[in-house]
Amino acid sequence: MDKNSFLNRPPMGWNSYDYYDTTVTEAQVKANADYLAAHLKKYGWEYVVVDIQWYAPNAGTKRAQHQYIPFDEMEMDAYGRLQPAVSRFPSSAGGKGFGPLAEYVHGLGLKFGIHIMRGIPRKAAQDHCPILGTASTADEAADPYSICPWNPDMYGVRPAPEGQAYYDSLFSMYAQWGVDFVKCDDICHSWLYPDGSFSGWEETRMIHRAIEKCGRPIVLSLSPGPAHVDRAWEYCEYANMWRITDDFWDQWEPLKTMFYRCELWQDHVRKGCYPDCDMLPLGRVGKGFGQEREVLFTKEEQRTMVTLWCMFRSPLMIGAELTKLDDWTLSLLTDPDILAMQDEGRRGVQIRRTDAEAVWKNEDIRTGEVCVALFNLSDEERVISVPLDRLVPCGTQAHGVQPQDAELLELWEKKTERSKNGNVTASVPAHGVRVYRI
Repeated sequence: MDKNSFLNRPPMGWNSYDYYDTTVTEAQVKANADYLAAHLKKYGWEYVVVDIQWYAPNAGTKRAQHQYIPFDEMEMDAYGRLQPAVSRFPSSAGGKGFGPLAEYVHGLGLKFGIHIMRGIPRKAAQDHCPILGTASTADEAADPYSICPWNPDMYGVRPAPEGQAYYDSLFSMYAQWGVDFVKCDDICHSWLYPDGSFSGWEETRMIHRAIEKCGRPIVLSLSPGPAHVDRAWEYCEYANMWRITDDFWDQWEPLKTMFYRCELWQDHVRKGCYPDCDMLPLGRVGKGFGQEREVLFTKEEQRTMVTLWCMFRSPLMIGAELTKLDDWTLSLLTDPDILAMQDEGRRGVQIRRTDAEAVWKNEDIRTGEVCVALFNLSDEERVISVPLDRLVPCGTQAHGVQPQDAELLELWEKKTERSKNGNVTASVPAHGVRVYRI
């Protein structure tokens, strides 16, 4: 199965992490799925992703001391494969796993995803659990020298037949559950391992092979970042999306830095292969971290973030508690003109970046339609201008655009303007953006 054939645009959906951290429950997932189906699905939002430690009954109970409680209880089947904690996901009782919850999500016309850690549970190796369909055991697949520096749950998996057999059994189970999306963590960023013990490159290949064998199209998302741009070909060969940043939160400086990151990766966006700017911290976040709060970004900064992600064609994952979205935030996520820049056949490129401003162009290579975003990266209102002939391809008079004159539609405010003296020019508020369709 071609890993790219079923993706026609970057994946869009909801992920539980920014609001719930490790603590999300089945009821909360269903509530957010219901909201997604009712209010966002028609705009292209379709994935519902349960993030980290869904297998841990006690996750979040010692948050002041540990995000991930060392060597705590975890639910696991006889073959060393982690299972949803029944106390949090009651429909998983009786060995059903995430099957019933995936069925519920599919019944809403949506797709279901989960987070996993690279590797095999340490407990599976310690208990010498058999690997399904083989005479091997988990300790033979595990690499005890390959461990995650921030999560104590797993060992790495050896690039050997035993390791491949374990991943094959894992993804066969996910396919049976009806999983459509897997976010694999501790597998994208080797700089966490200065001693050279990183096995993520080989494990990515093993996971890719396991997905090919499982008989179900599954999106593979790699975390955390920043990814290695010199290995862009490898990410695209074996995955569908990969993080180009560490965990992204609602602070201006990391958002400003994202313009550099997107410039670095802009030539590697293609069908089924999407460098990932990480989740969209919007609305209410932080409950699982111990402090529920409104996002810290100003409205202008939120528009800047959503515009850049769409111009660049990053995957879009909402981190908010959807049932608490206000009307303004909902409108931010459902603007069809902005989201259209995500469509297959579009290409985004940064054509200017200084410390004070950035200019992005997003073009439909099929129709010649061009959008331009003028970003103010400074702390004061600023006039930004870009020549029209930098944006419109030669010979586009046939599309109704003249070299010195064009009608412009500002996509956020839906206001019609005209170019001035052969330039697209706008006064842009601090940390804000103006987006025009030419």
